[in-house]
Amino acid sequence: MKAQIEPIIGHYMRIDFRGKPHRIYYEESGQGIPLICLHTAGTDTRQYRGVQNDPEVLSKFRVIAFDMPWHGKSSPPPGFEKEFYSLDADLYMDTIWAVADGLGLEKPVIMGCSMGGRVVLHLAMKYPKKMRAVIGLQSGLGAVLSLSGIVDESEYMDRSDVNHGEAGAALNRSLIAPQSPIEDTWETLWHYMQSGVGVFKGDLDYYFAKGDLRNGLFKMQDPKACPMYLLTGEYDWSASPEITQEILRANPEAKFQYMKELGHFPMSENPQRFLEYLRPVLKEIVANENAPAPA
Repeated sequence: MKAQIEPIIGHYMRIDFRGKPHRIYYEESGQGIPLICLHTAGTDTRQYRGVQNDPEVLSKFRVIAFDMPWHGKSSPPPGFEKEFYSLDADLYMDTIWAVADGLGLEKPVIMGCSMGGRVVLHLAMKYPKKMRAVIGLQSGLGAVLSLSGIVDESEYMDRSDVNHGEAGAALNRSLIAPQSPIEDTWETLWHYMQSGVGVFKGDLDYYFAKGDLRNGLFKMQDPKACPMYLLTGEYDWSASPEITQEILRANPEAKFQYMKELGHFPMSENPQRFLEYLRPVLKEIVANENAPAPA
């Protein structure tokens, strides 16, 4: 039987930023408007396999997904053994622009999920004219810390008597829609089982604390300069549709889509269902690109 070859091509890029050399892995497919895809906490680019294999998307977009340093096939920077990994908003944005500038991308669309859905809010505030649009998946100004409301389940991942990969997968199982195909569900969880020690926890430092934009911290200087699209699945206690609504109150120009039968990892847990919601957004971005300039 002849193998089916996917259009996704992987590369490594070497780039210096923040005074350190980095070796970053990225994958790309398609041609056209650059679309950068940001994975969730503790995992990697494989989450966007559905988007990067979709002929309709690839006909108009150059889809690029990269592993953040410490994640997937991207190495930590030299000297990592002497520090604890902990992500913050400035480091996150610096990494994104290092990759975008390193690849020579002009005004990309940036789409991120979960912690990636948070950083697009930071990007839209600070760099609105550097992007064509941002797409936030499971975005919120803040996030619910605990399923129980009493115990922070993420703290179990730092215990010596707990397998951090299995603990992360178990926690994230509660965030996946019950309708998601079982094979995609388990592939999503497998990504978490492979996470480096301390990486998921270091990402959650940003997601739960350092990147929190509540209490009036989220303010758009020019909402029309960077169109914002927010897509949120219904089965997500961490970043629920109600939490996403808080962004709309702060930025009424944003467009919101409630995604039925999807959870916290829409592009990974049910890629085909997710594409039904994503394609219309991308079509609108293309239409805006081709629209005549106002007289």
